[in-house]
Amino acid sequence: MSQIDWKTVRRVLVVRLRSIGDTVLATPSLIALRRFLPEARIDILLEDWVAPLLDGFDSVDNVISVKKGSLSRVATMLRLRHENYDVAFNLHGGTTSTFFAVGSGARHRIGYEEYRYSFLYNHAYTSSADFWGREETHSAEQQLALLGFTGVPVKDKPRSMLVASPDAPISLAAKFAQKAKVGLDGFGRFALFHPAAAFATKQWDTENFARTAEFLAEKGLNTVAVAAPHESGVLKDLSALAPVVTFDDLSLPEITALASKATVFVGNDSGIAHIAAAVNTPTVVIFGSSNRNHWRPWTDAPNEIVFEEFHCQPCAGRECKEFGEPRCILGVKREQVEAAIEKVLTEKQNGERLAPAIS
Repeated sequence: MSQIDWKTVRRVLVVRLRSIGDTVLATPSLIALRRFLPEARIDILLEDWVAPLLDGFDSVDNVISVKKGSLSRVATMLRLRHENYDVAFNLHGGTTSTFFAVGSGARHRIGYEEYRYSFLYNHAYTSSADFWGREETHSAEQQLALLGFTGVPVKDKPRSMLVASPDAPISLAAKFAQKAKVGLDGFGRFALFHPAAAFATKQWDTENFARTAEFLAEKGLNTVAVAAPHESGVLKDLSALAPVVTFDDLSLPEITALASKATVFVGNDSGIAHIAAAVNTPTVVIFGSSNRNHWRPWTDAPNEIVFEEFHCQPCAGRECKEFGEPRCILGVKREQVEAAIEKVLTEKQNGERLAPAIS
């Protein structure tokens, strides 16, 4: 395996396909790369629906997006090939991301040995567990380790970070005023909820969210809840149970801008939770089936995770094969969530910052 002469590197491609959370948790690696290569051009390839999330993020020069479908993928690969990258990092590892990382023609193609078609990489490393010297690693650490193996300084573990794009606060303010009948600045302190999730094993009961909104109202906080259009049913159910302002039509930059103004975030383990953490909003994340150590907030802002421990966690999450119903998420009590909210609000008031999520 040849060493990379970083002094000669002028163009770097980072491939990070898939979801909102995956993209947010790639920002520590992008920050580390920019710090190490301040003069180099750093591009990132994202799926088109999530690409706006990095609008205004100054650790990358170009956000390249790819749509679903073979025609778009081939056209994107040809574009990457034309850019003459020196280095390509694949932070994902699936077949499609390998297609782009290898197809870019970069002289140095970097991935893990466990990746599919790993023989196509000329820099393939063992595991993040080997790099950090422990078995359990966070998703952000997994990505940082890939950089660290090549000599990029990552030991300080940068935290996730997002910024609201310049236009997002303006469009958000217009939507908010129309829905809430009051301007965002005049709305007062508020909590941001994300009550939806990809699977039932990750979705806390909607009535619990409603009662939590009432708990926050007693503390002088309003509640705003967001979800995707296909999750609007959850928002409808929530607003029928408690006085909550709901949005199912916000763009990712608008959600980022909204999260940055929230006093606290409360929600299921999801990409929206990672957005809130990345803008340093105190977060309370409710976990069910997913891996808490791998997906907890990656932030120095006050944060708490709430869960009930079961021997079968983590699991794939599409259904509960152990009990027939997802007891892991159904068993989380409101009192636990309320206590976590109290804790992060107190830490915020006292100006405290938590230790790293995983040291």
